[in-house]
Amino acid sequence: MAEDWQNGGFGLYIHWPFCEAKCPYCDFNSHVSREIDQSRWLKAYLSQIDRYAEELPNRVLNSVFFGGGTPSLMDPDVVAAILERIRRTWPIANDLEVTLEANPGSVEAGRFRAYAQGGVSRISMGIQALNDDDLRRLGRIHTVAEARQAFDIARKNFARVSFDLIYARQHQSVEAWRAELREALSMAVDHLSLYQLTIEAGTAFGDRYAKGGLRGLPEEDLAADMYEATQEICEAAGMAAYEVSNHAKPGAESRHNLIYWRYGDYAGIGPGAHGRITLNGQRYATEAWSNPDRWLAAAESGSGEKLRDAIAHGDQADEYLMMGLRLRDGIDRRRYTALAGHDLPPEALMELQDLGMIETDQTYLRATRQGRTILNSVLRELIGG
Repeated sequence: MAEDWQNGGFGLYIHWPFCEAKCPYCDFNSHVSREIDQSRWLKAYLSQIDRYAEELPNRVLNSVFFGGGTPSLMDPDVVAAILERIRRTWPIANDLEVTLEANPGSVEAGRFRAYAQGGVSRISMGIQALNDDDLRRLGRIHTVAEARQAFDIARKNFARVSFDLIYARQHQSVEAWRAELREALSMAVDHLSLYQLTIEAGTAFGDRYAKGGLRGLPEEDLAADMYEATQEICEAAGMAAYEVSNHAKPGAESRHNLIYWRYGDYAGIGPGAHGRITLNGQRYATEAWSNPDRWLAAAESGSGEKLRDAIAHGDQADEYLMMGLRLRDGIDRRRYTALAGHDLPPEALMELQDLGMIETDQTYLRATRQGRTILNSVLRELIGG
């Protein structure tokens, strides 16, 4: 039996690939479709749950996460049937967390009541901005008023509600972000995800940026000031960052995302879903077919996986480092050494510690707040050192 420090837990990620509209900054596997045969999709999801159950029996399940896409477009009966199969399939942790992502435009009181009755315990809502001009710039199809109404519906039905905001938006000042963040904290229940806008290749924003569009994006120093303001204001409100972009009251951290960052096992089901699973002592990376029609056909005929690759121990050590240093608590050096077959480079550790970028002793390594602002540089020193 693995010791606690070797075990990041076990979760299940279920990807619903459909949205009402594609956001211009989004590089997730999401699609707009007029007609969706939800009963057919349910059968495909159940078949993949059964397939993973045969491979990963008797694992205690800590979390289920419905991501997308827009899972709040799923029929509540489909969600309930999936959760019923999951509960029959694996031993369930006493504090099982079941999260469903929602967009404000798809929130209805009756639908949310049905999700709660079906077993969903937590909502993660994509609000993204608290002013209508920026919502339009971000390609969102809801208004601030609709977002607040949807958030109130979620709060009435679920004890745990999180929402996302994006900062470092076009023409945004530090002062404006400070005011918006304080407004968000006055709404917040127990968790906030606060992401800096990144321009990804292959998105509508990426194409626009490459052609000289998207004017008014903040310079790097201004974006760094916004990050610092975020840490300061959230800490004062009792919602310090437990991960680079995630803030929570103590005990309200996303248990599912902690599985990723603590390098636990998770099975990924649905188009484009990734997974990390351990079979007979070997860890594998899995990836499902991205195209919804192709995944659906593949899942119906056996497996929706496009690939399953064994991960070498050295690569596992690097992944553990890259994921774990995103957390305020950092990583356990014993686990890193067990995976890598050697300790972290002492010269790099000493230099980063002298610069105030990390804190470490024989059992733990964590990036400081300053180090987390330039985490990629810290990782390059440690992995290339």
